[in-house]
Amino acid sequence: LPSVETLGSTTVICSDKTGTLTQNRMTVTHIYTDNVLVADDVVDTDAERLLVRIANLANDGKLSREGDRVQTLGDPTETALLDLGLKWGFYKDALDTEAPREAEIPFDSERKLMTTIHRDPSSGRLLVAVKGAMDEMLACCEQIHVRGQERALTDEDRERLNAAYLDMGGRALRVLAMAYKYIDALPAVVEPASVECGLTFVGMVGMIDPPREEVKVAVAECRAAGIRPVMITGDHKITATAIARSLGIMEEGNTVHTGVEVQSMSDDELRATAEHAAIFARVAPEHKVRIVKAFQERRNVVAMTGDGVNDAPALKLADIGVAMGITGTDVSKEAADVILTDDNFATIVSSVSEGRRIYDNLMKSIQFMLSTNLGEILVLFTAVICNMVTPLLPIHILWINLVTDSLPALALSVDPAARGIMRRKPIDPDQGILTRGFVIRIVLQSVLITALVLTAYHIGLRESIDVARTMTFAVLAFSQMTLIFSIRSGNENAFATLFSNGLLWGAILLVVVLMLGVMLIPALQSIFHVVSLTSTQWLWVGGLSMAAFVVSEIVKLFVRK
Repeated sequence: LPSVETLGSTTVICSDKTGTLTQNRMTVTHIYTDNVLVADDVVDTDAERLLVRIANLANDGKLSREGDRVQTLGDPTETALLDLGLKWGFYKDALDTEAPREAEIPFDSERKLMTTIHRDPSSGRLLVAVKGAMDEMLACCEQIHVRGQERALTDEDRERLNAAYLDMGGRALRVLAMAYKYIDALPAVVEPASVECGLTFVGMVGMIDPPREEVKVAVAECRAAGIRPVMITGDHKITATAIARSLGIMEEGNTVHTGVEVQSMSDDELRATAEHAAIFARVAPEHKVRIVKAFQERRNVVAMTGDGVNDAPALKLADIGVAMGITGTDVSKEAADVILTDDNFATIVSSVSEGRRIYDNLMKSIQFMLSTNLGEILVLFTAVICNMVTPLLPIHILWINLVTDSLPALALSVDPAARGIMRRKPIDPDQGILTRGFVIRIVLQSVLITALVLTAYHIGLRESIDVARTMTFAVLAFSQMTLIFSIRSGNENAFATLFSNGLLWGAILLVVVLMLGVMLIPALQSIFHVVSLTSTQWLWVGGLSMAAFVVSEIVKLFVRK
């Protein structure tokens, strides 16, 4: 609950791209080989078949067979490559049998490469299959495979490949490069330095992970609510920018920065950069900690999403750490404050709205309790100062506190969100509960209750002290029941949301029934020391009780003007 309340104060949401902003359903749509970019099902060349074979060998995904149906299992990126293989007639399980894996170097966020080594039956040698990020891959390649031939990779080739890579990124494609080489035997130590070098570049695959349809609306809600959405991704900045623009995250004046740039910045430079940053691309988990800290040092309340083990420090540092419920690791869930069961950015925005609603309802309950209790205190204090006969007995005060105060206040906790709650600025976390405006409202409402209750007391005193106390007790209880509708609507017209909280109406109805029982049943009258009232006195009770609501609404009308 405290975490949801803190979400109401959030000013920056740092979100992963894959699975949170997008659907996490990767599909290969383009292949680049032989210096040509084509749709994945247009041409069947030797280079393309080699590329798809490497993509399936350097892959930890699995195939599941149910009769004639073949299903891919594993990471969305890897299953997309397996689906591509199935389209070309490559079956992962058959490939693993044909070319068994002898060794591997798993993917990590620093190298951004994955390498597997296989026994190749056709050559009798070992095939090194490598897939990964284009920037890192090119640095490891010395040859290029073009139209069935291997030749040296020239500077002109590198420029051409980089241009194609940027073009694919500009189409919002996630790009993976493929390369290979043959070796005669496993090195003594299988490590990147000895294996991921002297490679032959084959080509690239471009995958699309469609943005979630609801995210664009959620991003617009964020901006209306004064919240900055920031994309943090491992993808290239060109790809990230294309997706961010389509979702409305990237706007005029926003900037894009890479993990390498973050690494080279001082804390002061990063803090200055955070003012306009909308995207951090090619980011490693350790960069996220510095990014969160930079936003916090600019007095932001930061929500950070994460799913991996390495994301735990950033999740812990953020004001609200949000772990992924579907793809998140146990470590990330332990470090987070909130677990997102559907891994959806729109749900975070809904949680912000819920946090604001909880905060609003807490403030309504506090305002109601303080206004009514201060009103009781002022009534008794005035009686003492003016040397009046005590207008309320202890049993009256006990009843008011236990019944007429508590039941409606509890019902306020489930009040629906106010209209326009996501068009307000975030709650200032440094702002105390008792702000100047809040205190003024409480004082005015308590003075209003005091005036109405003492008016009832003096009207009843014309008959007797028992009638005066009975009318005082009744007006104090019933005026609270009418005033609560003005309190719950804030500065808005109470009639706009008069019937939106059924539980509140139920609580008030229960209080009214109990009060009428106390006022009308003889046995209870003697216990509570009240007497029967005349119809005229009941009209005074009703009129004075309604006056609390009417006067409060008139004051709000002038405030709005």
